[in-house]
Amino acid sequence: MSRGSRVAIIGAGSVGASIAFALLLQKISSEILLVDIVPEAIEGQVLDLSDANFISSTRVRGGTFQEAGQCDIVVITAGAKQKSGETRVELIERNYKILDNVIRSMKPFNPNIILLLVANPVDVLTRIAQKLSGLPEKQVFGSGTFLDSARLRLKLSSELGISENAVHGYVLGEHGDSQIIAWSSAHVGGKPLLDFPEIQKLDKEAVAKEIANKAYKIIELKGATYFGIAGCVSMLVQCIVLNQRHIRPLSVYIKEYDCVFSMPVVLGSNGVERVVDVSLSEEEKNNLKRSASALKSICA
Repeated sequence: MSRGSRVAIIGAGSVGASIAFALLLQKISSEILLVDIVPEAIEGQVLDLSDANFISSTRVRGGTFQEAGQCDIVVITAGAKQKSGETRVELIERNYKILDNVIRSMKPFNPNIILLLVANPVDVLTRIAQKLSGLPEKQVFGSGTFLDSARLRLKLSSELGISENAVHGYVLGEHGDSQIIAWSSAHVGGKPLLDFPEIQKLDKEAVAKEIANKAYKIIELKGATYFGIAGCVSMLVQCIVLNQRHIRPLSVYIKEYDCVFSMPVVLGSNGVERVVDVSLSEEEKNNLKRSASALKSICA
């Protein structure tokens, strides 16, 4: 890919618009297409984003699903929100119908297209998108626990008094309640994270709950989350467009666990190049197996 790459964003709500704005700031794509089933939403977001166009040469416009299918990267944010009293399976059934319609409307695809799922539950929807699209699995993946891992790094950097970029650690598994923190493989400056006295004093279960529940806290206070995921998606798009081959924890199909959830992967211009095998303790491996089992039953 190149800086002339075209990015489509499916869903012109707060998340989609925030992602578009973050991409404008990055100045890495020639065109951003906003696609939505509500024309007024597209028009309003495009008009608003055009006021920020002086900071970037990237063109932002509304587009069709068919045009999106010919782009280099498609970010799918469209999805139903959970209703009060609605089960997770019922929510997935509604999102399945939305995703099925989106993917069918985009076909035929540019054969090199990359689909990046952001809508939740991201792991399940990523697996559905892999099946429905017929594209190679390396070209269809989800944002997974990238944001959760960023939240973890921020928390740990605050405890250690260092830059968050110096913290190398991941949240793995489901983007949700059964996610785990890979404490045993995390490190700072080549030193195992668990060897730091500040980390030894931490209530690790409390930290895990804080990271997993941060989104709920934001939603409680302001109604929705969108800036954090927008920043993550813009970094992923940059990684793809510039073939940076960074390692990010993303929702991908993991053969060992026979399900889609987050593991560190090498991300480049062709999508997911390979999964990085992380050293885990026996307890962490068992927790990952439980996470996979829960996701597999839902997908089934």
